[in-house]
Amino acid sequence: MRLTVTDLTAERGGRSVFAGVSFQLEAGGVMALTGPNGAGKSTLLRIVAGLLEPVSGTIVLDPAPDRGAAAACHYLGHLDALKASLTVADNLTFWSRVWGGGDVLASLSAVGLAHLADLPAGMLSAGQRRRVAIARLSLVRRRLWLLDEPASALDTSSEAMLGRLIADHAAGGGIAIV
Repeated sequence: MRLTVTDLTAERGGRSVFAGVSFQLEAGGVMALTGPNGAGKSTLLRIVAGLLEPVSGTIVLDPAPDRGAAAACHYLGHLDALKASLTVADNLTFWSRVWGGGDVLASLSAVGLAHLADLPAGMLSAGQRRRVAIARLSLVRRRLWLLDEPASALDTSSEAMLGRLIADHAAGGGIAIV
């Protein structure tokens, strides 16, 4: 698998965010995006995910996914996408059904939260909510992970867990942009 981004240009709110961005990642590749607020990191991730349109440039995932780029990637944004009134397990079960399968308890175990499966998501701390959002990454295998500030609200041990998940994803031939 290969992700190739060529000469990408983006605008937000009528202003140029970045221009001429190009890179290529092979299977097992991990790229860290760094820069100050407003530099375009989130915009780049959203464009690669297909959530925003670039002004110009191309994005090619090879081999091309059968059902489009969105079916090949997991996008983890700033919001955790959890319904507070549902249990942790019910929130993940929803996503498992949307995406066509996945072991909810195994995903919760991967982030150390299986013991909270029956707790309403509204009772979770910010770090626990983020870990539930991260658990969605393991519900269904997707080749490309696009992670926008995934460590926000995580403590040191949870950051290490996230690092291991990303490393395992890459070792299995996935690509991650963080």
